Amino acid sequence: MAEMIEIKLKRSTIGRKPDQRATVRSLGLGKINSTVVQEASPSILGMVEKVRHLVEVKPHATAKE
Repeated sequence: MAEMIEIKLKRSTIGRKPDQRATVRSLGLGKINSTVVQEASPSILGMVEKVRHLVEVKPHATAKE
């Protein structure tokens, strides 16, 4: 199973460039403090890097059976 990461929107996209807004939306984030779990693929990590000043990223804690 691939590594999963939690991405949380910490800052508003108001006043940001349109490409940054689009990146946040494509990650699945809407409002401040919304959180999504994504696979840590190169494309997702690239999007996170582009808006790193707006989001908080941490590893997703998965339950082991």
